[in-house]
Amino acid sequence: MDEPKSTNITASESAVTRAQREALMGHRGVTVWFTGLSASGKTTVAALVDAMLTARGIHCAILDGDNIRHGLNRDLGFSPADRAENIRRIGEVAKLFTQAGLVTLVAFISPYRRDRDAARTIQAKGDFLEVYLDSPVEVCEARDPRGLYRKARAGEIPEFTGVSAPYEAPLKPELVLYTASETPEESAQRVVAYLEKQGYLSAP
Repeated sequence: MDEPKSTNITASESAVTRAQREALMGHRGVTVWFTGLSASGKTTVAALVDAMLTARGIHCAILDGDNIRHGLNRDLGFSPADRAENIRRIGEVAKLFTQAGLVTLVAFISPYRRDRDAARTIQAKGDFLEVYLDSPVEVCEARDPRGLYRKARAGEIPEFTGVSAPYEAPLKPELVLYTASETPEESAQRVVAYLEKQGYLSAP
């Protein structure tokens, strides 16, 4: 991990412990990191999981790739270096949200394995769950709700994941969603069921 450029800085500790926050909320904090090609269903499934958990009184936050690029990461493009910095920043934000006791739903293409692994490494064991939306590029391209694949193949969008830039699938994700054959609701229900089974939806 690179050292910060700033000097004379010291990390501060809150007077309220994470255990106290989780006891107050009634559930554990965790990062659920959805990764997959554009149009594989990340944002849709994350939104459904958010709605399902909120209906149960679970405190959630969604960090969506496009939304983050409108604000926090508006200075970044899509070069490999910018993609890495994009994921580094959101990984740090997800860590803070998770430590605050939220179920943090991250919906980013995050194409490079090393960047996702780095986002996992900065969190405590069990705080990071990788969910891979396994949908073939042909299926994603057929959906293509915003016409991005068409523009990429026409050369209008450079460095587009799955067309002119690589996507490295996870090797050992905690959960795989087959969004080419499952409905978004089925995929979301599987995520909620996994969180339930692993004990994330109750206080430790």
